[in-house]
Order: sequence, then structure tokens, then C-alpha cells
Amino acid sequence: MSELLRRAATIARKDLLIEVRARQGFAAMLSFAALVLFIFSFALGPDPALQARVAPGLLWTAVIFTGTLSLTRLFETERIGDGITLLRMHGGDQRAVYLGKLAGNLCVLAALELVLFPGAALMFGLDLAGHFWSVLTIAVLGTVGFSLAGTFFAALTATLRGRELLLPLLLFPALIPVVIGSVGALDAVLAGDPLGRLDGWLRLLAAYDVLLCVACVGIFPVLLEE
Repeated sequence: MSELLRRAATIARKDLLIEVRARQGFAAMLSFAALVLFIFSFALGPDPALQARVAPGLLWTAVIFTGTLSLTRLFETERIGDGITLLRMHGGDQRAVYLGKLAGNLCVLAALELVLFPGAALMFGLDLAGHFWSVLTIAVLGTVGFSLAGTFFAALTATLRGRELLLPLLLFPALIPVVIGSVGALDAVLAGDPLGRLDGWLRLLAAYDVLLCVACVGIFPVLLEE
């Protein structure tokens, strides 16, 4: 287990160093996310009540779309340098590749959401700070679910032609429970949870995250060999 985690940490550190040195990638993601929120805000008009009502869905739409841009670059360095073949030939537990890529992507998305959530709160007048721990729990569960599925499908499409189109086509259907649970939970929190729906949404997200983790980690070594 220690060797698995050490190797995963090495892969995650390599990806994060590449991301830090290529600052344009994160800046482009952040600009795209802000643009999505601005477009939605202008499309809805100046009605604060309407904006607050649909804000949870708009916020997670921006997260999903922007996170998909990050996923398209997740295996880019391995693809260009034929590193995927080297990963296949390297000894050791191949699950470390998946866990390392997953950890690196989670760090990038966490940095993005540290800017995106407060920005959405200011833009749509949301009281996220007043529900900090609930919002944090939702963000963690939703982001982990997105990254679990996204990392798997990014690896699946890494060597295919038209991967930029295939990735969202394969990924988005798998994200339906994540999107529904995240939006429903955030909406319940902001509304004060009058119907007691929050616990149900959180249980849905947690259960789906566990299911994705078991399935993706178990299947990934077979996927890498193929």
C-alpha cells in the first residue's frame, strides 16, 4: 500500500508541476468559468430572485464545463511523448496511475472552486459563507465524483481520435447523479432545507462516489493494458 501511495504521489506531483509551469492552462479555465457565469447572469436579466433560484444549477454547470477542459489535458503529456506505453511497461500497481492523476485533477479543481464559488456568491447574491460547512461538504462530494469519473474517461479516450468530442459524450451521462445530487443539495442548503432533503442528497452523492471509486480503481489496470 505504501508503494502504491508513493507512486501515486509522484505522478500527482509531476502533473501539478506541469500545471504550475504552464500557467496559461489554469488561467484559461478560470476565464472560461467566469465567462460562463457572466453569460448566464446576463441571460437571466436583473431579477435577483430568479438568479438566486437557478444559481446552484448555473454554478455546477460552470464547474462541470470548466472541469472538462482540465480533463482534456490530463493525459496530454503522456500522449505526446508516448508516455502511456511507458506507463503500461512500468512495473508495479497500475492503480497508482489512476490515483495520481485523480489527486492532481482534484487539486486543480479545488483551486478553481476557491475562486469560482465566492465569485458566484457575489454575482448571484448567495449566502455561501453562512452555510460554509454544508457548502464545503457538497463541493467535496461533487468534485470527487466528477474527478473519479472524469479521470477514468480521460484515460479511456486519451489515445483515440476525436477525444475532445468523445470525452464529454461518454462522461456527461455518468455525471447525471453527481449533477443532480450536487445541485439538489446546494439548492436545499440555500433554501434553508425546509423539507429535510439535504441528508438524502448527501447520501446519494456519497454512495455514488463510493461506487465510482470501486469501479474505476478496479477496472483501470485493465483499461491501461488495453
